[in-house]
Amino acid sequence: MPRPRSTRRRRRRPFPRKKVCRFCADKKLKVDYREPQSLKYFITERGKIIPRRISGNCAQHQRQVCKAIKQARQIALLPYSESTI
Repeated sequence: MPRPRSTRRRRRRPFPRKKVCRFCADKKLKVDYREPQSLKYFITERGKIIPRRISGNCAQHQRQVCKAIKQARQIALLPYSESTI
């Protein structure tokens, strides 16, 4: 006995464009913990580090970004989390 077909058609999601590591694309850019403005791009509003599947970084640069963020937090250039007072 064949299965009844559903009345809705499934739409295929368009294939997402591959993200390119911004540090590999532009060799002039360097990961540096002393530049908090460039590191804020890789942190959410809650203070979490954005994963590489979302940010588009390669593995090597994602490790450097994580290390730089943690160093900047340690010397108080970046906050650990946003205060909700």
